[in-house]
Amino acid sequence: MDRWKGRVALVTGASVGIGAAIAKSLVQHGMKVVGCARNVEQIEKLATECVSSGFSGTLFPYKCDLSVEDNILSMFSWIKVQHQGVDVCINNAGLALPENLLSGKTSGWKTMLDVNVIGLSVCTREAYQSMKERNIDDGHIININSMSGHRVVNNAVTHFYTASKYAVTALTEGLRQELREAKTHIRATSISPGLVETQLMYRLFSENPEKAAAIYKSIKCLQADDIANAVVYVLSAPPHVQIGDIQMRPVEQLT
Repeated sequence: MDRWKGRVALVTGASVGIGAAIAKSLVQHGMKVVGCARNVEQIEKLATECVSSGFSGTLFPYKCDLSVEDNILSMFSWIKVQHQGVDVCINNAGLALPENLLSGKTSGWKTMLDVNVIGLSVCTREAYQSMKERNIDDGHIININSMSGHRVVNNAVTHFYTASKYAVTALTEGLRQELREAKTHIRATSISPGLVETQLMYRLFSENPEKAAAIYKSIKCLQADDIANAVVYVLSAPPHVQIGDIQMRPVEQLT
């Protein structure tokens, strides 16, 4: 990770869970991290914790709604002014809403697409353009995907969410191909966790928190730090190594 010290990473959805763990880990490794989310107060608290811990990097909180393109474009303009640009982009933000295919709300489907697919794609495009204009040839774009991007579980409330994560799988491979055609050494990676003990299930089953709790208690789940460690592993790979996708499940998870 030494070559990343002092360089700039963007982590979306950095207020809680996986995003917060990734942001903290990159700051610990000496990076300048722009952490964005709609709830910027939690990122501000995390930034204070990083300072108190004596980490060599710095966390810069930024309030951004990733479902609004103008918010994203304004964020990248701010990064350009304050930090020249982005060297690493971690597309972590994502959400799951309990909207099935037979009776789900169109508004819920659109919200998932806006954040999980469109927002991710806008951040990817802007990160690449930031790298290109500064002749950065060793940048990295990492999409925090899901095992739901690789198989369909028989659970109706997750089917549309699953479709959005299948899109992330296709987008990551498409990005890799386009980067090769552009004759750049910028890399693209997808990290696909199984069940991680975060707020995702509590938001998915917001009307039945006991169900979410039972899911997390049913097996020994992955923790947010496990995914942060995978990000560090990917970034630590030699520049000639392209890690396309990491699929990681709890040992006890069946599907």
